[in-house]
Formats: sequence, structure tokens, C-alpha cells
Amino acid sequence: MRHAIPYPLSAHAMDSSQIYQFRRLGMATVLAVYILILVGGAVRATGSGMGCPDWPTCFGRWIPPTSEQQLPDNYQQIYADRGYAETRFNATKTWIEYLNRLLGVSIGIFILLTMISSRHFRHKDPTVVKVSVAAFLAVCFQGWLGSRVVASNLQPGMITLHMLMAQLIVAMLIYALVRSQRDVVPTTGINKLPAVVNKVLIAVMAMTLIQMIMGTQVRESVDIIAKALNNSSRELWVERLHIIFYVHRSFSSLILFTNLWLVWKLWKTLPAEHLLRKLAVVLMGLLVATILLGVTMDRLHFPAFAQPLHLWFASLIFGVQFAMWNLYRASLRRHSNETDLTFAAPQVAN
Repeated sequence: MRHAIPYPLSAHAMDSSQIYQFRRLGMATVLAVYILILVGGAVRATGSGMGCPDWPTCFGRWIPPTSEQQLPDNYQQIYADRGYAETRFNATKTWIEYLNRLLGVSIGIFILLTMISSRHFRHKDPTVVKVSVAAFLAVCFQGWLGSRVVASNLQPGMITLHMLMAQLIVAMLIYALVRSQRDVVPTTGINKLPAVVNKVLIAVMAMTLIQMIMGTQVRESVDIIAKALNNSSRELWVERLHIIFYVHRSFSSLILFTNLWLVWKLWKTLPAEHLLRKLAVVLMGLLVATILLGVTMDRLHFPAFAQPLHLWFASLIFGVQFAMWNLYRASLRRHSNETDLTFAAPQVAN
């Protein structure tokens, strides 16, 4: 009979608590980043992006004022001279933006701790360390980019770049997390999936990013129309939208059916306990929720609550798809290694 050869023990074996610590920190960081994405969407939906017209301070203070009386009498002229002609203090918007910045700082701390925790992988898998360091550098760049967004007076292109950087940071964190667990990922049934699944996963990720970029363009058009109509006559907003809105809406059907095929294939092929199958269910739920929010915005004339949720669910979809792609590749690789080791084992007489 043949005996499978177990994985050789590394000369630098890691304690299970070290792996658990990294995994726990990494997951907490991913969760925190998604909360920040949601809050960032709320900032834009409430028009609070310029609630603090300077950076890193807010109205020249590390802790922003709570009333206009705390500001100089000529503060509007001061900021007009800096290029912000319509600056008007609004305590609600100021504190929404300030809390968004505080959360951003906490993300930096979380990612710093994740990077420090990744040092345990420096011998076992240096790539985990490198990606964790890259994520920390990316969040530092994101902080600087946030200051440029404010300096540009919320220029649309800068906002889109800021959003894409958030997706990149999440992707790096997810990659490091999955890679840190690649020796224990489930393999049951993975070899029964068609090879095209890998290409479909790449395709749905690309489509989701394209859809998100188009969504930011739609949002920019909405902002322009809302400003022109003084935030009134919402029933006229859709009629005045650029053709990109209709492309964005139609493209969602292609995304839905492609993901449906992927979910169906994973559901039919993998056992119920397989993490990929569970993620497929989560993906389906997020897709349905995102489409319903899109319909809500169309039919109810862009209610403020739906806009940040729509972007948030889209970000979650991309994150789940990216996690599935990495998990699929790690599971397939582990299955291949186990198969090679099994066939390479010497014959042992009974």
C-alpha cells in the first residue's frame, strides 16, 4: 500500500499562537478597513468631505471646534485666500469628517500591529512579511492621498483614486491572511472544479472594479446635478444623468449572471464544510443586497442612506471574490502537493 508523506517540519517551526495572533490581527484590520470605507461613503453622502478644510488639523485645531464662535471672525476669508471660497462651519459635518480621520489613524495602527506580527513568518514564508510591510506603506500613502483629496477641494479623480487604494490595501491584507493559512486550507473536492473557475474568478474581480469605477463616475454626476438643483427635485436627477449611469446599470446584469455561474459551480461541486462554498453563499447575498440598493437609488431618487451602503457592499463583494481566488489557488496547490507526495512515497509491504 502507499503511505502519504507528511509535510516536513520547518527548521523554524512556528508556534500556533503566533499564527493565531497574526490571523486575529489581520482579520480585525480587514474589518476596520471596511468600517472606514463605510464611514468614508457616509462622509461623501452627507457632503462632509470639506467639513475640515485643512489637513492634518481641522480649522487649525487638532480637536475641531464645536461652534462657529470658537473660530476667528474672518475665518471664511482666511480659507477663501487658501482656495476654499465657500467654507462655512457646520459642526455636524466637521465632526463627521474628523471622526473619519480618527478612524483612518486607527487603521494605520492596526496595520502597523499586523506588520509587526508578521515577523513570525520571516523564515517560514517571507512573502507574508513583505506583503504586510507593503500594506503598511500603502496605508501611509493613503493618508497622504487623503490630504491631497482635501487640498484638491474634493476633485473627482482624486476621490476615485482614494477609493481604489482602499481596495488595494484590503487585497494585500487578505492575500497575507490566506497565504499564512495555506498549509491548512481545505482541499476536499477542489480537483473536481473545472480549470476555468480560476479565469472566471479573475474576470468577476475585474468586472467588480470596473463597476465600482463607473459607480464613482455616476456619483460625481449626481453631485453636480444635486448642486445645480440645490438638492431639490430629486425626481429629475436620473433624467439628467450621463449615459454612464445606464451602462453601469446594464453591466450589473452581466456581473450577476457571471457570479451566479461561479456560485452554482462551487455549490454543486464542493462539500458543505468547504470554506469556498461558504464564501460563495456570502458572495451571493452581497450581490443581491447590492442590486437591491441600486434599484432603491433608482426608484427612490438617490436616498442618502443607500449611497454609502451601495459602495460598501461593492467593496465587500470585491474582497470576498479576492479571498475566494486566493483560497482556490492555495487549496489547489495544496491538493497538488499532497498528490505528488502520495505518489512519490515508496511502496511498503503489508
